[in-house]
Amino acid sequence: MAAPSDDPIVRCYSVHEPLDFKLTPDGDARLALARDLGIRSIKKLSFAGQILPHGTRDLRLEATIGATVAQDCVVTGDPVTTRIDEKVERLYLTELPEPDEGEIEMPEDENADPMPISLDLRDVMAEALALALPPWPRADGVAPVDLSVTEPGKEPMTDDDAKPFAALKSLRDTGSDDGSSQG
Repeated sequence: MAAPSDDPIVRCYSVHEPLDFKLTPDGDARLALARDLGIRSIKKLSFAGQILPHGTRDLRLEATIGATVAQDCVVTGDPVTTRIDEKVERLYLTELPEPDEGEIEMPEDENADPMPISLDLRDVMAEALALALPPWPRADGVAPVDLSVTEPGKEPMTDDDAKPFAALKSLRDTGSDDGSSQG
């Protein structure tokens, strides 16, 4: 088996057997990516795996991303360090099914994308890292914040109000004032 490639550009039409890859960006590349993602820093980053033929004309990417990142706590602004270790799978299809006009439908495989001419593994790595980042990082010991916002003079919406049958429950609990009955 050949040593993993560190070339981030893969010509998709040339993949006929499994192609190993491993990217470990240097400090400058991690700093630029952290800036692009709007986070404090990326202390470590590794993206490694294989690009495999899938059927006769499609490709599958199977990899792992490992990173140590620092983000701002959403409550205090203090740094929060997170270790990320995630599996990454993508399917590149030469013929991605087109939804009917006026119809928006999730593809059968949510990781399916149209087959590109070439694949920049740095872009796949950046996307995978962005998806793996905690959306609301909190420093240790910071409790969730209970926040409600509404127009002046109105009652804020509660979690119970957002439930599908809350309005029906409210009608049942208050009863009907017009004396009519359903039956």
